[in-house]
Amino acid sequence: MEQKFAAQLYTVRDELAKGIKPVLKELKQMGWAGVQVSGLPEGYDPQEISAILKETGLGTAGMHISLDRLENDLDNVIKEADLYGTKDIVCPYLPQEYWNQEGYTKVKESLNAIARKVPEYRISYHNHAFEFETEINGVSALEYILEPSKDNLILAEVDVYWVKKGGRDPLSFIQPYANRMPIIHLKDMANDDEEFFAEVGTGKIDFVPILQWGEKSGVEWYAVEQDVCPGNPMDSLRISLENLMKFKERV
Repeated sequence: MEQKFAAQLYTVRDELAKGIKPVLKELKQMGWAGVQVSGLPEGYDPQEISAILKETGLGTAGMHISLDRLENDLDNVIKEADLYGTKDIVCPYLPQEYWNQEGYTKVKESLNAIARKVPEYRISYHNHAFEFETEINGVSALEYILEPSKDNLILAEVDVYWVKKGGRDPLSFIQPYANRMPIIHLKDMANDDEEFFAEVGTGKIDFVPILQWGEKSGVEWYAVEQDVCPGNPMDSLRISLENLMKFKERV
């Protein structure tokens, strides 16, 4: 199971700005099997990233690509995915102008159109909590976008922290997305009134049932992302990985 644990590079975005290769080498030495490509410094060279991934032996747990690039630079996105050896392309966030019924409807149509253009690749959507604030057809905007039907080609990349932040139970929420979620995002919620981001295994979320579900439901990568860390993000990722290694013994 540890071959499915990936570090989301957005967690170490500030470190990457100082040097990509040392960060990826340290993540590999730490024990991570892969990384999810995101948070790279402006002007990065995809060829260089590809070479470092090959040298370190890190797998690629998909890549986060903005809606703008997906809609306007798809050819280069596909070339980049090929360089990194991944078929998973994830829309990670929506500008606030889309946080309404009309906006979510457009996004669902657009991502489906993109998925139809590149059927050899998997297009997923990564949530935050704001999608729970809008209702469409009697469900949250997130459930609308991720509708588990054969006509909807958008796969799920559910972030369990943001589901809990949105007032839902993560384990219950992911049930409809069996075999429709190649990558799941793991981050914990601090066990206090602020409910801020926390290292996996140190907060309120029970990860063992989520991992058990993932192993039965087609999850290929468990990507750990911590948007903000209390100290060195590498230390936070180390704590999360150590706890995941303990949890896997109970799965």
